Amino acid sequence: MDLQLEPGPDGHQIRECRPDGVRVDDQLLRHSFLLTPSRLETDLGLDSVQALDSEAESDRLIDRLLATTPELVLLGSGPTLRFPPPRFQAALLKRGIGLETMDNAAAARTFNLLAGEHRQVTAVFLLPAWSQPAE
Repeated sequence: MDLQLEPGPDGHQIRECRPDGVRVDDQLLRHSFLLTPSRLETDLGLDSVQALDSEAESDRLIDRLLATTPELVLLGSGPTLRFPPPRFQAALLKRGIGLETMDNAAAARTFNLLAGEHRQVTAVFLLPAWSQPAE
């Protein structure tokens, strides 16, 4: 699904979301990543919401999210909607950071909209290992 034909004037834009990856600007990403309008961190080492059941993985991702000083975090949970563990949600809410969980396609559209409004949005896109081609 193509989201935008022309790059946006300010920062990173998601151009395409498909089952085997997400195109940010001109780069097709096939591993989970973190995105803000001005920052792209590739290969988070997570491939599913279930990985956040691990306290260590959850805390590691929360630390990376806090470094981006978001007002809102979008969690793209993969091709289907899957909610993170309550502990993960509570850790963000306790710090006054909103969390919206949605499938990757919805998260991509929402990221572009919020980034276009110059909001402090951080998105995490989880790409399942099965969608990644063998290397």
